[in-house]
Amino acid sequence: MRVAAIGVSHWHSLYDSAYLVHLAGIPDTELVAIQDENASITAKRAAALGNPAVYTDYRKMLAETRPDFVIALGRPSRMAETAHHLLDQGYPFLMEKPMGVDTDEVRRVADKAAARNAFVAVPLGQRYQPFTTRARQLLSERRFGPISHFYVRQNRPTSARYPAWDAPWMLDPREAGGGCLRNLGPHGLDLFLFLTGEDAEVTGAQVSSRALGQPVEDYASVLLRSASGVLGTIEIGNTFPRVGTDGEWKIAWRDAILSLKDGTLRLTTTEGEETAAGEPAEPIALTALRDALDHWRRGLPPPIGVHDCLRVVRLIDQAYALARG
Repeated sequence: MRVAAIGVSHWHSLYDSAYLVHLAGIPDTELVAIQDENASITAKRAAALGNPAVYTDYRKMLAETRPDFVIALGRPSRMAETAHHLLDQGYPFLMEKPMGVDTDEVRRVADKAAARNAFVAVPLGQRYQPFTTRARQLLSERRFGPISHFYVRQNRPTSARYPAWDAPWMLDPREAGGGCLRNLGPHGLDLFLFLTGEDAEVTGAQVSSRALGQPVEDYASVLLRSASGVLGTIEIGNTFPRVGTDGEWKIAWRDAILSLKDGTLRLTTTEGEETAAGEPAEPIALTALRDALDHWRRGLPPPIGVHDCLRVVRLIDQAYALARG
């Protein structure tokens, strides 16, 4: 499979999720070309990725290399335009969230993808972590009564990491569409929707740029209610003072609580407590990428698609509206 990548100034090309690094470990795939409008960053990425062909114009790259599959990254402000071009040209692709800067942009992409029965995958990777697998198992067993609430905290290191990773545009609200809520928020919001299996509405939200004083928010909290009344609390930030994540994932039933914190899965019930390793066997970004490519190869719909992303972006926009009054 010949793969091309668009918008490689996005840090997930090489750092953090590092999709293009992980691609090299997937059998029968080849990264044939990469693109970014910043030529120096494209050259830098190419040197780290085995020297694929480099371009500053993704349309020219697609026309000249004709890849089998496209990984689309880049700035949120350009994502919807890129997605429309890929759909118009008939390319199957995986696109990083949030796929646009607001609900309307993502909805138009989703509508076109549905009309053309196109393959558009979105790597919302927290679905692949052990917490999610165990939660779904417990939900299927129906042992502990109704779900009561869901809680996520993801506080990542300072957003100074973005300029260090060649993505200073992440601090520009016009390019990024927001701060930590737009970028990190999709993970917890998607998992709330995925595990409850229901639609939801935002009932309260706050955003703050107090810690770092940047044009985009560095901390946010969102309150949710599902259609049947499950409550959710999502906290997202870029204020952790060192490498790593101040994080916790929790789902509570009437008679049990499952949590993930500091790499340990903990199930607390009326009968006691059990623990297990909570770290994935491999990076979840690799699992998400492999799963998407495998679905496309087998002629299946994407495991996580643009409509999943649309549901999340709708909640993000609701949260911004409430937080900003």
